[in-house]
Formats: sequence, structure tokens, C-alpha cells
Amino acid sequence: MKSVFPIPALVLLALTGLPLAAHAACPTDLEAAAVAAAIVARQPVPVPAGEMSVADGLCGRDKVVRYLAQISGPVVGYKAGLTNLAVQQRFKHDAPLRGTLFQGMLLRDGAELAVDYGIRPVFEADLVVEVADPAALAKADTPLAALKALKSYAPFIELPDLMVADPSKLGGAMLAMVNVGARAGVLGKATPIQPSPGLADTFATMTVTLTDATGAVLDTGKGSAILGNPLTAASWLARDLASAGIPLKRGDLLSLGSFTKLFPPKPGMAVTAKYEGLPGNPTVGVRFR
Repeated sequence: MKSVFPIPALVLLALTGLPLAAHAACPTDLEAAAVAAAIVARQPVPVPAGEMSVADGLCGRDKVVRYLAQISGPVVGYKAGLTNLAVQQRFKHDAPLRGTLFQGMLLRDGAELAVDYGIRPVFEADLVVEVADPAALAKADTPLAALKALKSYAPFIELPDLMVADPSKLGGAMLAMVNVGARAGVLGKATPIQPSPGLADTFATMTVTLTDATGAVLDTGKGSAILGNPLTAASWLARDLASAGIPLKRGDLLSLGSFTKLFPPKPGMAVTAKYEGLPGNPTVGVRFR
């Protein structure tokens, strides 16, 4: 479906600072267009003048994503945000949220990008899996069952964007509406999956470490930081999409959430994420200029 707002008009809407509705309701198409325009223009997203429920934010997200799809290219997958308890506490929302990933968001291992790639850019150690059997993944009730429905996994440094002028006020509703902050990410080499109980357990017991160019550790996290096992986040995404009537496809990529704290990038910084315990201890890196 084509937007009634061409891209230049979307940007104009964003720059007017159009306020969102003060009452609790699904944002209008005009309000969603203003949010999408601000995201594209890398301008702070307008925050609601009044209270917005999470349901309103999710409804707004679906409209915003439709506008973004006209600008950002094909959908290549989805992200699960707020799958880590510490991140849930930071954003004061105690359940995962789904976002959409577009083709133009994904960069190759070792990519270099400007430090101001977003409005309020941050980076985190994440993990991506590729879907092999969407129906089986939605029905998976154990990490091993989820693993059997996947084709591969790859190290991933997500480069999200908090997108508002004051991230300290960013909560679940607004985070949902801005597509869970999806902006970019650096994807490492994919490893084919050979399902086994041992490998399924390894996803929970692995240690994920973020280091800088000097080798100094920025943060570490266990695989279990994501819903007890990150494979659980993959099945959660599949079920959430199914409940929304959105078809998950073979080959779709799923970003599973943060194993580490969120850090703001700095000029000249180089970051590596290492996944110790997974076969081959895979790594992925990014540089900021």
C-alpha cells in the first residue's frame, strides 16, 4: 500500500514538531507519518503530550513500520527488544517488544560508520538467527525445539537508536512506537545449525563479551540473560508475529536482544563482540568515525 505522504512531506511533518494525541488512543495516520518522518530525517521523534498506553504504542508501531517500509527497503526480519531483565528495568516495561528489520539496516562485519548514525545512537551485543521452519518455531516450547526450527546463527552488534530528545523518559509505549529503536546492525559470519541438546544448552551458558580496540572489556553477559535462553526469544517472536497475522518466512532473520549494557559510540572507537562457548567462539566488529 502506497503512502498518501510522499517522503518530502513526511520530513516536513517531522520538522513541524507535530504533537501526538494527548488522549489514550491509537495514533492517527498523520501522527504515525510524523514519527516515521522524524526517524528518516534523524530528528528527535515527537513524544506524546499525554499518557500513551503500550497498546497505543503497538498500534502506532504498526502504522510507523508501514511508512518506513516504503523508504527502508524490503523486510528481512524482526527484532525482539526488552528480552533482558536489566534492559526491561531501564525502560520500565516488563515484557519483550517486537520491531521490524529492513534490508538497508544490516551491515557487514568490520563496517565503519559515522558516530552520529542515529538521533541517540547506542550499541549492544546481540545475536541473529535465520528461520528454517516458521510453523515449528511458533510451536516450539523448549530451546531445543526452537533450535530445530532454525537454519543458522550469527554474531550481531545491534546499533539501535533511542530516537527521542530525552531517553531517560523513554518507556515501553514510545519504544514500541519507534520500532523498538531499530536503526542498524553489524552482522557476522553465519554458522549452520546442527541441532543437539548440548548446543541448545550452550546458547544459555555462553559468555558474550564486548571489548574495545585495546582489548579492554566494556561489558560481559551470559546467554541466559535473554529470557533464560536466547532461543526462547526466537520462538517468542514467531508466536508474536503469528498472533498479529504477520507471516514469518523461511530465511527471515531474528535479532534476539541484548546480552550487554547499551553504550553510546565515540569517534575513533572500535568494538568487538565475542561469543565464548558457541562453536568456534565467533566474533563480530564495528568501527565508529
